[in-house]
Parts: sequence; structure tokens; C-alpha cells
Amino acid sequence: MTEFTISIADVPIQIRANYPQTKVFCRRFLSDREPLFSVEITRDDLAVEQAFSARTAAHRQEPVREYPLPYLETLAVSRKIANQTPLYGAVLFHGAAVAVDGEVYLFTAQSGTGKTTHMRYWLEQFGDRAVVVNGDKPFLKITDRGVFACGSPWQGKENYGNNLILPLKAVCLLRRDSFDHIEKVSFAQNLAAVLRQTYQPPTAQGMEKTLDLVTSLAAQVPLYQLGCTMDPHSALVAYNGMNP
Repeated sequence: MTEFTISIADVPIQIRANYPQTKVFCRRFLSDREPLFSVEITRDDLAVEQAFSARTAAHRQEPVREYPLPYLETLAVSRKIANQTPLYGAVLFHGAAVAVDGEVYLFTAQSGTGKTTHMRYWLEQFGDRAVVVNGDKPFLKITDRGVFACGSPWQGKENYGNNLILPLKAVCLLRRDSFDHIEKVSFAQNLAAVLRQTYQPPTAQGMEKTLDLVTSLAAQVPLYQLGCTMDPHSALVAYNGMNP
């Protein structure tokens, strides 16, 4: 067994893993701080991840793949961490987080909508002013001092991300459209869409805390909806709309 500590969303966590590849996967987030909690991965956890991947593939009508055990372990680590981080003020969120001038814009949508493509447009348009915090699964640290987007090792197929913690400027729901436009929308009216992209722990305590954190997120950060054509110009439309 391999033991090491990482820090995610300013929460130090001890990992007890079966494969050395897991530590390599988490290498940019290694920490020497005293952990607040620990997770241990079992063979049963790996079987759960394989079964979940098979169900997801079937739902998408894709071939079912047998994934390598070290890869499944990284997924199990993510899930076990996300089960507990709400107790420390952080939630795992499915989205692409890109910062411009030190402030983060978080785009979320169903898989395949074009979050990664849109994020690339921001990098193209803003150059050195822009940096990716995480391209797939950032953590949101929700505090009384504000909301912060935090990097994690789970960065998506394209592996976009950095070990950064930066203030969250806005959340944006992304959808395809025939022209580029952005509007500020109500969190209350779009709560279901936000919750679908927020990891929901299986325990009552974890879920209750997650709902409290999302409520605090809604009170502190504006929500927008972007209809875009997947043209590079859409990045400027989005940025200008969130900076009136």
C-alpha cells in the first residue's frame, strides 16, 4: 500500500492507495500538512468504479471498456474525497474553470456540449491574462469570505489544470445556439441544473452540507446562461457579459 497526503481546496487529505501510479497522478497536489481526514481504496471500490463506468457507457450507447486498475483507483480516490469535503466547506463540481486577471469563470454543461472548446477560446482570446484552474472537476471552496475555485488532479481527458486556488467571479451555464448571447439568470430557477453538476454524497449528512454550500454559493456568486455558436468570438461575448 502507498500512503501520501495531498491538499485539495486547502484541505489536507491522507490517501492510502494500492498502486504507486496514484501518487504520481496526484503529484502536483502533494502536501506535508497534517491531514484532516483519510481515504483508503479497497478492491471493492475498484469494482464499484468499473460497474459505474459500464453503466455510463451503456447509457451513452458506447462500448463497455475494462479499465486498468490503477486508473479505476484514481476515480475511487476522487469519489471518496468528494464524499467528505463538504464537511470542510468544499464541493466537487463538473465544469471548466478558467481565470482571467486572477478571477475565475466556471462553465458547466452536459458532457459533449463544448466546455473544453469554449475554454480554449478564452486562452486564445486573452493570452497571458488567462490560465486554466481545472478543465473538468474543480472543487469549490465556499466560505464566508467568498467562493474560490480550486484545482484538482482530475482534469479531464485533455489534462487542463493547475494547482491554484482563485476567487470565483461567476458561474455560467453553457448551451449551443445559433448566435452568441449571454444573460444573467436566477440561481433559484436554475438550481436543478447547478445541482446536477455538483457531486452529491451518498450520506444524509454529506448531502445536507452540500445543499447548504450550494445555497451559500448562490448568495455570493452570480449565475449566467451563455448561448454560443462555438466560435472564438463567443469567449469575448461571455467575458463582456459577465463584466458589464
